[in-house]
Amino acid sequence: MKIHFDAERELDMIAIGRACLDLNAVEYNRPMEETMTFRKYVGGSPANIAIGSAKLGLKVGFIGKLADDQHGRFIEQYMRNAGVDTSNMVVDQEGHKTGLAFTEIKSPEECSILMYRDEVADLYLRPSEVKEEYIKKSKILLISGTALAKSPSREAVLKAIQLSKKNDVKVIFELDYRGYTWTTPEETSIYYSLVAELSDIVIGTRDEFNVLENVSKGNNDTTVQYLFKHSPELIVIKHGVEGSFAYKRDGKRFVGKAYRTKVLKTFGAGDSYASAFIYALVSGNDIDTALKFAGASAAIVVSRHSSSEAMPTKEEINQFIEEQEEIHQ
Repeated sequence: MKIHFDAERELDMIAIGRACLDLNAVEYNRPMEETMTFRKYVGGSPANIAIGSAKLGLKVGFIGKLADDQHGRFIEQYMRNAGVDTSNMVVDQEGHKTGLAFTEIKSPEECSILMYRDEVADLYLRPSEVKEEYIKKSKILLISGTALAKSPSREAVLKAIQLSKKNDVKVIFELDYRGYTWTTPEETSIYYSLVAELSDIVIGTRDEFNVLENVSKGNNDTTVQYLFKHSPELIVIKHGVEGSFAYKRDGKRFVGKAYRTKVLKTFGAGDSYASAFIYALVSGNDIDTALKFAGASAAIVVSRHSSSEAMPTKEEINQFIEEQEEIHQ
């Protein structure tokens, strides 16, 4: 069972939304109050997914807004050097700054992120800065939930979706829920539901789908019955160590297992999962293979220090899968 994309398009995917800085604790097993050194990486879910997909060999572009400062220039240069087309990244002229995320690694089970997201440049991307000529070059538009949290970024994303629907570009919605950027659960649910209903593929954790539906504890059957009344043709719901489940509109269900690995930290798994899943689908693989590839990629990244720089190559993912299958024979 495969998903079909327009082979004639110049780009495999364009991501839109957040590109910021991750400052990851170099000192493990201690609280942030006692952490003295951090290492700088490019961060933000859509930026990480774009970098991960480019590293796997996809032709990837990015639409976003960067601060007019040293951090903004670092992000653009890093992404360009990673193989991402940055020609549609806009430089902010109104004094907004780069979003920062400080990470704390107390233990593999206890990691946290301290975010600075007030008045950040990426949330000031305007609809007029989203170009139809660029979007129509791509097979896929990747939407990240964080970009829906504030205007004008929210309207810029909705315009990008509108242009994608007009030009037969598949829309993938990675839920990427970050509670600190939203005002109320109702607001989040309204915009998440709106975008999910317009998307072709929706990817998120069970907890993120609960946010979308504004319920405390939802179940997969109810979620897919609701979304399949609308545009989605594929829904992927991740359940952590229990693995992930993919659902097709025709009723088929696929199960992807979670791989055992030596966990250093928990963040970055979702972005590496999405980049590998998208790569596998675009490369013509079936959904079972895509789930396996995604699970392996996530397992590799949680064993490494960063998110963006830790994104694995095809060879690393294939080797990891082979080694895991040998262990379980």
